[in-house]
Amino acid sequence: MKNEKINSLEDLSKFVDYSLLDTLKADSDANKDGQNHYPREVFNGHYVPVTPTPIKNPIYITHSKTFFNELGFDDSLAQKDDFIKMFSGDISKIPQPLRNIGWACGYALSIYGREYYKQCPFQSGNGYGDGRAISILEAVLNGKRWEMQLKGSGRTPYCRGADGRAVLRSSIREFLAQEHMHALNIPTSRSLSLYTSKEETVSRPWFTQGSYSRDPEVMIEENVAISTRVAPSFIRVGQLELFARRTRKNEHPEAKEELEQIVLHAIHREYEDIDKNLALEEKIVLLAIKFRERLTSLVANWIRVGYCQGNFNSDNTAVGGFTLDYGPFGFIDMFDTKYQPWTGGGMHFSFFNQTEAARKNFDMFCSALVPLLESNTNALENLSGIRSTFVKVMKEKMEDMWALKLGLEKYDDEIFKELISLMMETSLDYTIFFRELSSIPQEYSKLEKAYYKKIEDENIKKRWSKWFETWKRNLSASSEELKAINPKYTLKEWFLVEAYENAKDGDYSLIHELQNIMTNPYAEQSKEVEEKFYVKKPLEYFDIAGISHLSCSS
Repeated sequence: MKNEKINSLEDLSKFVDYSLLDTLKADSDANKDGQNHYPREVFNGHYVPVTPTPIKNPIYITHSKTFFNELGFDDSLAQKDDFIKMFSGDISKIPQPLRNIGWACGYALSIYGREYYKQCPFQSGNGYGDGRAISILEAVLNGKRWEMQLKGSGRTPYCRGADGRAVLRSSIREFLAQEHMHALNIPTSRSLSLYTSKEETVSRPWFTQGSYSRDPEVMIEENVAISTRVAPSFIRVGQLELFARRTRKNEHPEAKEELEQIVLHAIHREYEDIDKNLALEEKIVLLAIKFRERLTSLVANWIRVGYCQGNFNSDNTAVGGFTLDYGPFGFIDMFDTKYQPWTGGGMHFSFFNQTEAARKNFDMFCSALVPLLESNTNALENLSGIRSTFVKVMKEKMEDMWALKLGLEKYDDEIFKELISLMMETSLDYTIFFRELSSIPQEYSKLEKAYYKKIEDENIKKRWSKWFETWKRNLSASSEELKAINPKYTLKEWFLVEAYENAKDGDYSLIHELQNIMTNPYAEQSKEVEEKFYVKKPLEYFDIAGISHLSCSS
């Protein structure tokens, strides 16, 4: 049953439920008034109370009409003064029981299954966490629990000496990507609203125009922005790792208790179907099974739509099994198994290696649960078995996905491997190729719209022709079914560049246009839209910094 439309903050305040603040522990060294804006080590507790730092004279850019409708928010709310103030960082005068202090959380960092401490300025791991993201609300809306977090809302103890701000460029990217991913039917954090300031700027490293550099070359001034991202929770694998590490090292007397509390809280927030009456060890084993299911499905779906999570660390892996943190992400243009949009990511986070990166993150997740099972040999053995079968489950999910994407009744290894080989040898657009294939053309030459250059090699032509005929003989899906799996539109970086370049001058029209198109990615849209967005990346954009590759977006 849906709530009546929420037209004001007073209406919204009726649905608050701050489960994290009410059940978990605050950092014992924190100022209770939320004035915790300087970088320091945080030794205990699940969160630090922090007041956001508002941006100056916020300007409305956009909001997600789709998500507003799901939440029961009236669209007019996004441009009301008190809503703009709250969701651009000023929560000083909001109606009770809304709370005027937010919270930030610490987490550990592991990269590809290896613990790191050097990203923490104290070299201890106790200063790493939400450096510029502050949660300000938890509410149950239309039967679903949501946490609302302001990204770019100022410094926290985890800011590592930075300014705590997000720039307009990266905020536009994340805002559009989250709602696009949701429309692609892939679990994700969501976008609520986006505000900027024309009166506040920050310096960021970036590339000179037309550069081929892999590293930023200049400092530029950029407008700040605050986007609100929303999820059932923002609990990350890295959070569980932090508390497990403190338990292993016996860093304080309540370390193991805090680990147990965060794990149970994650189950409450993300896996409510786990029976509350079960013993702790049984809950943990079920949690591992369910998270393995979600994580393997998530990564298979990323590859289905051509998405690469360029920075797939454990701290960017949501325990809820959804896409989180759209920093150096990218949707692939020309097919390449080694595609990686982030210059700092390396091949371990490349397009086809995301399955192995997921395994590494799952290993860290399981390791974090071990301290709670040490007295139960049976539970430890069960967890070990779940961990060891990740590769098998991931492989099954990938094969099921490829069968679905190709419209086959069951996965065929020969068809798949020959296709990948041909795609690598033929320069083609990943999205356009599979969408054109979904039309089930009479002959393979009809797929030429996806090719960056004409095929001249007669052997390659023969192989394509043979593969195409084999595929058609084995095809079991209709064109409509294939088009429901293979999107026509994906959010390519070269679309985003123009959107945020225009936005610097106050022109938000392309942002709104991309919102409309990318929230209907499987639909056949107008001829004008098709001519503009269902096209291959211009060759002159390849290898250009800020378009083909990015430094860590901020």
